[in-house]
Formats: sequence, structure tokens, C-alpha cells
Amino acid sequence: MVAPLIGVTTRASFSQLYQIEMISSPRTYCEALIRAGGVPVLIPLNLPQEVAHELLARLDGVVFTGGGDIARERFGGDDHEAIYDVDPQRDAIELGLVQELAGRDQPFLGICRGLQIMNVAFGGSLYTHILEQMPNAQEHSFFPGHPWDYRAHAVQVAEGTRLAEIVGEPILQVNSLHHQGVRELAAGLKAAAHAPDGLVEAVELPEHRFGLAVQWHPEWLPDDPQMQAIFSRFVEACRKK
Repeated sequence: MVAPLIGVTTRASFSQLYQIEMISSPRTYCEALIRAGGVPVLIPLNLPQEVAHELLARLDGVVFTGGGDIARERFGGDDHEAIYDVDPQRDAIELGLVQELAGRDQPFLGICRGLQIMNVAFGGSLYTHILEQMPNAQEHSFFPGHPWDYRAHAVQVAEGTRLAEIVGEPILQVNSLHHQGVRELAAGLKAAAHAPDGLVEAVELPEHRFGLAVQWHPEWLPDDPQMQAIFSRFVEACRKK
């Protein structure tokens, strides 16, 4: 059986040693996909739209990774001093990819920033700093100060969702590494999980072959069968393209 090719979005970085700009992605995403039977392919940030269109035709699915904040102008968000690592080039390519993947009924999985990209792509908005903008919010940003696999809080998985069917548990203990989150859920999306304070922690694109995003980082929890199941089911959907 041929393993599916799965695109992995990247971020801009800089090599202090070589003094050159880099395009990179944390290796944990690729490792999770390989464990699930996929072949990861890094998607450069600087692709012209027509080239990105051609690349999607050769991929079986895409993972939208975590990273810096989306430009608040994309969703009419409030300014805040905590906003960091905004990259308009990354925003443009990722928003375009989400919309095209949805139109193609092609599988995609969003993680952390990937959930936020998915919500903004379909017309939703974000808290630009949850703790100061969401009423009765709990802390959601546990790095630095804790390891990336620290189980910060529980999430309640909504019954009847794709996520519920994948993980088979109503409550998950998750790591939490974000300071932004869903403010207004896009009209075309369905909330699939919530944190104890009510923040949306997972979203799905109904009637799509596989359009799912989670706000936590399952790639950092490889020994958890529910977390690895998210990648396994995603790769399975990509194999059926």
C-alpha cells in the first residue's frame, strides 16, 4: 500500500550560525505522521499561489502546524502587546490552502495555530490574548515554565462529533501552549470540544472528508493512544483520497 504524501506547513526562522534565513518546522509533527503511516513533505512559505495549487494536486492531505500569531487585521482583532511572530506571508499561504482544501474535499488537520487559521479562513474571529479578553478565562499558555507535554487541563469532547468518534472518550487531558483562541466561531464550523472555561478547543468542517483542528498539541503526546489516533485517522483519510 502506497503511503500518503502529507504537506506540513512551515515557519520562517533564522540560523545564527550561518546568518541566513530558514524555513523550518518542529520535527514532532513529522514524527507523528510517520508513526501513523504518512510521508511528510514540508510546504515552503514563499510559494506563489499557482505553485501552491499545483502542490496540493500532488499531496493527499495537509497539516497546519502551530507557531506565531495571525495578523489581527485578518479578523478585526484587538491589538495587544502579547501578539508575537506575525508573518503575513505565512498567513496568506495558509488561509489560501485551507480554503482550497475545503473546496477540494481534501483532508486537513489543524494544530494550535492551525485551528485559529481554520476559524479565520471561514470568517471567524480570535481573542488576541485570552486571559484579558475572555470573561472568566483560565490560563491557556503554559510555556515557558512547563514542558510541552504538560497536561494543563481537561477538555470536554462534544457527542456526535468526528473527534468523539476518533478518541472514544468524553474527557481528554491535554497540553496547552496558546494565548489566543476562538472568539466567534465561523458559521461554517462546528465546535467539537471545549475547555472548562468554555473556550473552543476543537473544530470540525461538517460534511468534509476530514477537516478537523485541535487547539492543543497531540504531536507532543506520542504515548497517548487517543492523541496518536488523531494522526492515524487523518492519515487513513489521506490514504483514501
